[in-house]
Formats: sequence, structure tokens, C-alpha cells
Amino acid sequence: MADDSSQEKSEAPTEKKKADTRKKGTVAKSTDVNSVFVLLTAVFMLRLTGPWMMAEFETFIRVCFSMFAEPTEMSVLRLIKLGQDSIMLLVKLMLPLLGAILFAGLIANIIQIGWLLTFEPLTPKLEKINPLSGIKRMFSMRSIIETVKNLLKVTIIGYIAYITVRGGYEVLVGLADASVRAIWDFLLLSTFDIFIRTALVMLVIAVADYSYQRYEHTKKIKMSHQEIKEEHKQMEGDPKVKGRIRQLQREMARRRMMGEVPQASVVVTNPTHYAIALKYDLDGEMDAPMVVAKGVDQIAQRIKKIAADNNVPLVENRELARAMYDKVEVGEPIPMEFFNAVAEVLAQVHMMKGKAA
Repeated sequence: MADDSSQEKSEAPTEKKKADTRKKGTVAKSTDVNSVFVLLTAVFMLRLTGPWMMAEFETFIRVCFSMFAEPTEMSVLRLIKLGQDSIMLLVKLMLPLLGAILFAGLIANIIQIGWLLTFEPLTPKLEKINPLSGIKRMFSMRSIIETVKNLLKVTIIGYIAYITVRGGYEVLVGLADASVRAIWDFLLLSTFDIFIRTALVMLVIAVADYSYQRYEHTKKIKMSHQEIKEEHKQMEGDPKVKGRIRQLQREMARRRMMGEVPQASVVVTNPTHYAIALKYDLDGEMDAPMVVAKGVDQIAQRIKKIAADNNVPLVENRELARAMYDKVEVGEPIPMEFFNAVAEVLAQVHMMKGKAA
């Protein structure tokens, strides 16, 4: 039971999990947000450039009619030129609209997922062509929700178109004897009205869908306790390996410390548990004595043995040895509070060396 509960994906995803998932192209994204941006941009651009587009198109139609009105002037070259002009006019009219739509789609993606460029989703995978996986995706809860959502959008759009046309039915009947331009203006305004109402409704759907996509994405990448432990282990390293590295580092530091003991001026002991090796240049090149090694118990015994083997004086001072061990680290000069006591020890060493000489 403990194993089962540890594998339950009930934990919120870590930042590393989110970043790794994002690199693979798996992000929370709603296609409805893109649709709303594109639709609103298209409506705005058509509203803004519609009169200009109609004027350009009307001019081109007049040119065509005048050309067809005089068949004697028709030739293969003029037909080719007419075809080229038609293509250029189409490009001229559609380029601003298509450019604005492309820009709107880009902005919609950036708002949802930020800047992201990855080719991971394009990588061939066997599961993508597996029929069983495809069937599962077809009948998954996500597919059912998407189907219901699409049916809802079609129903809403159809209803909006119906009430819009019904509201202008009397005007539409009165257009039976109107000019082509008046009919076109009515159809254009009705279309804009339908698009605007549809965009507002789809905006509400897009906000709800984006919230749902974020919820589903977070739920999909949730982690188990074991996965979090493994991730921490990968990021920080195996505790056993880290412990071994720390042990090796301590041993190396201890060997360096023991190598400094033969150059010490004196070793202060307590005398059994503590040993502090001090180095001081009597010529005045050092401002204060420096601790070059210290230790307790076994390390203290090793320091004293190395000192004895290298004729380094050993001086017993219980209080000084204990106090310096707690307050001074290896490689640091002694604080001023120990100057007098250490000076007495060094004087004692000087006297011992004088007697020995």
C-alpha cells in the first residue's frame, strides 16, 4: 500500500518539471484564444480597409467591363495582362488582411505560452502512428470535451446569425427594389454585426477554455513523491556520493594541516584532548601568531606525535588550548584577546630553546 501511495501523482509539479515539459513543447494552450484574436483582427481590418478594398475592386470591374464591351480590342496578350492584373489586385487587397491575421495569431501564442521555439513535437514517435493509441485519443475525455465545445460554438454562432438576420428582416424585404450598393452595404453591416457578436461570445468561451487547458496541463504533469525525490537526487547529487566527496575533502584538508605541523613554532596542549599548533616568525614578518593545525582526541595525538618527531616544542596550557580551539580556525591569526597568553607561551619556548642551546 505504501508503494502504491508513493507512486500516486498527487504533488504539484516542480519548476524543473515545468521547464522540461516546456522544452518538449507540451504547454497549456487554447486554440479558441487564437480564433478570437484572428476573428477580431479580421473584423477590424475589414472594417478599416473595406471601403478601400471595395473601391479598388470596383475600379477593376469597370476596366474589365470596358474591355469586354469592345471585343475588337481583345487579344491573347491583353487577356494575359488582365490575368496578371487580377492576381496583383488580389495580392494587394489580401496582403494587409493576411498580414494582420498572421500577426494576431503570433501575439495570441506569445500571450499564452511566451517565446518558445522547439522541434520536439515534430520528432517521429511510434505511439503517434499506433492505431490503439489513436483510438484511445479519439474516445478520451479530452476528445469528448472538444467535441461538445465545438458543437456548442456552432450552435451559438448559428443562433447569433439567426437573430441578427431576423432583426433586420424588414430592412431585407425592403431591399428588393434597392440598388446593388445598398444591398451590399446591408449585407456587409449584417456580416460585421454577426462577426462582432460571435467574437464576444467566443471570447468568453476562450477564457474558460484557456483556464481549463491550464488545469488539465497542471494535472497531467503532476508528480509522485518518488519522482520528486529522484529529481532532487539528480539536481543535488546522490547523498552517498556527496558524503564520500566531503569525506575525501576533509581527509585532504587534514593531510595539508598535518603537513604544516613540522613548521610550527609551538604546539599548545590541554594535554590529552586538545592540540593547537601555532606558527610565528620571530623576525617580525608576521603581525600575529597563526594557527596552522588543531584537533581533538586522535587528531590531537597525531599533531603531538608529528611535533615531537620534528622537535617542535609542546607546551601544556589547558585553558588557552580549549579557548583557541573554539574561537580560531586553521589558517587564521589569533585574536588580540590571546596575545598575552600566547606571548607567555612563546617566551617559555624561547627560554626552553635557550636552555637547550
